[in-house]
Amino acid sequence: MIGPIVNSSATLVGGVVGGLLGDRLSEKFRTQLPLTFGAASMGMGIAMIVKMNTLPAVIASLLFGAIIGEILSLEKNIGRAASKVRGVIDALVPRKEGISQDEFLDKFVGILVLFVASGTGIFGAMSEGITGDPTILFAKSLLDLFTAGIFATALGLSVATIAVPQIIVQLILLFLGQSIMALTTPELVGDFSALGGIIMFVTGFRICGIKSFPVANLLPGLFIVMPISHYWGSAIMPWVISLTS
Repeated sequence: MIGPIVNSSATLVGGVVGGLLGDRLSEKFRTQLPLTFGAASMGMGIAMIVKMNTLPAVIASLLFGAIIGEILSLEKNIGRAASKVRGVIDALVPRKEGISQDEFLDKFVGILVLFVASGTGIFGAMSEGITGDPTILFAKSLLDLFTAGIFATALGLSVATIAVPQIIVQLILLFLGQSIMALTTPELVGDFSALGGIIMFVTGFRICGIKSFPVANLLPGLFIVMPISHYWGSAIMPWVISLTS
C-alpha cells in the first residue's frame, strides 16, 4: 500500500505549502505549469496503451464503461458529494478571502474529482493491487505535489484536506485489486493497463483545459475490461477462427 500513502502525502504537503505561499507565485507560473502536468499524464497514458493485447475487448470495455458511467451519472454524483462536504471543510479550514462562495465551490469540486476520482489515481491504485507495482502512483504523486500546491495558492489550505478521501479511495481499490490478482493473466493485465492508459490520456486533456472529458464516467470500464478480455479470448476468437478456417 506504499503507492496510496505516498500519493496522499504528496497532496497533503503540496496543499499545505501552496496554502502558505499564497499569492507569492506569479499568475503566469500558476497558469502554465498545469499544461506540463497534462502532457505528463498523456505521456504516461501512451506508455500504458502500448501494453494492449486485445484491441476489440479494450474498446468494448471503454464504450460499455462509458455507458454505465453515464447511466449512473458518476461525474455529477461525485460533484454533489463534494459539495456536501464543503460546509465541513469551511468550518475546519476557512476559505481564502477574495474568492466568492460559488467560485470556491466550483473550483474545489473540480479538483476533488481530479485528485480522488481521476483515471490515473483509480487505475494506479488498482494496478498496484494487481501487479504490486506502485510506479504509476509514484509518478502521479509528483504531479499531485505541484498541482495541489498551485491550486492551494488560490483556494488556501482546504486543498490539503483532499488527501483524506484520496487515500481512503485508493486503499479500497488497491485491496480490490489484490483480491482478484490470482485470477489474472499477463494478457488480461495488459488490456487492463491499456484501458487505464486511455483514461490517463484523456485526463491529460482535462488538466490542460483542452477538453473537459467526463473522466469519472469512463472508470466503470476498468472493472469490466478483464472479464470482457477473457471472454473474447476464450469464446469469441475461437469461434471466429473456426468460421474462417
